[in-house]
Amino acid sequence: MSWNGFRNYMVVPRSWQTRLGAILGGLCVLAICGAIRYGWGSLSAKAQVAAEPAASLPAPTQQAGEEARPRSGAAAPLRQAIPEVVAMVNGHPISRQELAAECRVHYGKEVLETMVNKHLILSECQRLNISITRREIDFEIEQLAKSFNLPVEQWMKLLWQERGIKPDQYANDIIWPSVALRKLAGNRLEVTQTELNEAFEMEYGPAIRARIIICTTPDKAQKVQSLAAAKPDDFGNLAKEYSEDAPSASVKGLIQPIRKHGPCPEIEQVAFSMSDGQVSQVIPSAGQFVILKRDGLIEARQITLAQVSPRLEKIIRDRKMRTVAGEIFQQLQKHTRVQNVYNDARLSQQLGAGVVALINDAPIYLRQLDEECISRHGGDVLQGLISRRLLELACKQGNVQVSEQEIDAEIASSAVQFAKPLADGSPDVKGWLANVTKRQGLSVDVYRHDAVWPAVALKKLAVGKIEISDEDLKKGFEANYGPRVRCRAIVMNNLRKAQDVWAQARKTPNVDSFGELATKYSIESSSRALKGEVPPIRKYGGQQSLEDEAFALKPGELSGVIQLEDKFVILFCEGYTKPIEVEFASVKKDIVEDIRAKKEGLAMHDYFDRLQETSTIDNFLDPAASRSPARTAAKEAGPAVPASYQAPVR
Repeated sequence: MSWNGFRNYMVVPRSWQTRLGAILGGLCVLAICGAIRYGWGSLSAKAQVAAEPAASLPAPTQQAGEEARPRSGAAAPLRQAIPEVVAMVNGHPISRQELAAECRVHYGKEVLETMVNKHLILSECQRLNISITRREIDFEIEQLAKSFNLPVEQWMKLLWQERGIKPDQYANDIIWPSVALRKLAGNRLEVTQTELNEAFEMEYGPAIRARIIICTTPDKAQKVQSLAAAKPDDFGNLAKEYSEDAPSASVKGLIQPIRKHGPCPEIEQVAFSMSDGQVSQVIPSAGQFVILKRDGLIEARQITLAQVSPRLEKIIRDRKMRTVAGEIFQQLQKHTRVQNVYNDARLSQQLGAGVVALINDAPIYLRQLDEECISRHGGDVLQGLISRRLLELACKQGNVQVSEQEIDAEIASSAVQFAKPLADGSPDVKGWLANVTKRQGLSVDVYRHDAVWPAVALKKLAVGKIEISDEDLKKGFEANYGPRVRCRAIVMNNLRKAQDVWAQARKTPNVDSFGELATKYSIESSSRALKGEVPPIRKYGGQQSLEDEAFALKPGELSGVIQLEDKFVILFCEGYTKPIEVEFASVKKDIVEDIRAKKEGLAMHDYFDRLQETSTIDNFLDPAASRSPARTAAKEAGPAVPASYQAPVR
């Protein structure tokens, strides 16, 4: 388990189908890619243009004098042909057609939108005789890698590991459009001296540390302002009680430092005119009513404009690019006729199932959409198909069937657990389905097929009789109602740094000093904002080494450095909570249900792990993901001794 707050009693099971979830932040080029994808919006049948019906963008132009091969693997090579059979699961094939259909269900609409938008960019570049060279693509990738202090090879590897973006996809679908849009934007991206000065003052100038209370009515705001002005030291508690902005209220009104030239000049003006400790009058802002308390001034950083102007200019241009990209699409929209055949049953029947869109009557074909979908998402979707095929085969072998009624019952059970009941006390199944499908971007049919069926099937395959012992009940009761340790925590991802911070904490072992260290060094954002405050640590929460250390501390004591996988934690004990006074008999039913659910989850997780370990899977899209019991045994045994090897004479 990884560090992420504090876990419940026992271990929450992992999903049967693992997916890439990490997201790289702070990449303007990816933001531009988002603008490319959504700049057109839904495919319109109203617009009008001439554009080529090519399925994908051409490789970047190679000009005279340029090297014949792509540098650093950055430029887009030819895509690898997809075999007719993409995987074998215990001797049973998964076809390319099955994979394409599954990719289309999940990603067809968004991929088609991207394909159309790329056509529009390409068409406009051709009209204006704008070309993008391989050298420009390589240079853009090198600059982006350099901005993160990474070699190109490591940058490309990170994109693949964290986002599942292949080098050819990165060059073709992200870098090419961003460079093309920048060229199409022309002088609209020029940076003025005023913009540069304001950006410098915003990032490096003075800032105000403050807390905030937000109300939606002037009467409530005035009432709260009177309370805060009377007792400024109680502002944080007032924010927690009265502020209608949940994120800031949860941290007692604490907000990011207020800087000049931000989105709310009326708030900035008041913040910079106040004195430390002062509570403002009610400030109308964006239809809401704001009360500020100024905590202090952060002095301007000692740095000159000349030192940072190249970086600031890039930030300003990137910010402008987001706006200009939308303007470019609006201009192209006026001259383009796009027809979405994919989502129009009548038009699809008229033109035939092989056409998914028309751009000025030029078709984009289903096979082209399939190729693009598989190229972008095939690897991840195939992993899900393999997992489902494993379950289907296990059900067939065990003569296990999943009925529609059982799927309905599982959905109703989820609604009971996670949705507010209806007025008559019955589960709000309709509301739950609307919420979960909207959140996950799925249709109800796909949700039933991809999420609920596997859960029901796995439960029927894996879960036998659940035994709940007296020891389980004792632990469950103590975890939920027993004493907890009130601690502050500093979380770091480097052992040496953690040891240095621990040494600083040992010199002045008190709450205030520890809180300052947490604010300065902790990588965990929510506790950092609260000077290291974390939820009280309870027993049997799934982090035994952390719990053992916490419960061994006395108030005012500092822990050692505690390793939790790849994180390092330092605790400062503030005391213990009192046990909740409740009769065991009155809560036994809830504890039993909680333990039963977690044991079922563990059984399902363990069963699926064993199913994978004992299966033979050949993944032809990603051979490294292939596995079988024989291969696993060979890896564990180590490399075989070559036939030519002879033992040394002793």
